[in-house]
Amino acid sequence: MVQIHVKLASEKGGYQEWAMIELQGTLETRNPIPFSGRFIGDLHFTHKDVPILIIGHHILYGKVVTLEKPYGILVKDAEVTDRAPGAGQTSYTIRAVIRKKLLFKTRPKPIIANVPKKV
Repeated sequence: MVQIHVKLASEKGGYQEWAMIELQGTLETRNPIPFSGRFIGDLHFTHKDVPILIIGHHILYGKVVTLEKPYGILVKDAEVTDRAPGAGQTSYTIRAVIRKKLLFKTRPKPIIANVPKKV
């Protein structure tokens, strides 16, 4: 058993509430570039709190699901008290908690613009 020191983030009295997005399948681009730090799409909610994700020319309809067990987002804070390896005490700060996920499990539908034909 290992003891881990965990403390709450001091920003505004606690931690943030985050949500997770789950997609079925894979995202592919024309150019093999990583998605890290890039804009992927727009997330909107209807008046009945149904999430809608627009990626390129595709629209996905999802639902909000409460997780059985919440996830914690931890940030490692290393406190070094001595130069010897393993002598420092490591603690973690809870930055956020994920209790809900946005689940998009249906196939994306193409968005087709209504372009009038020239006569």
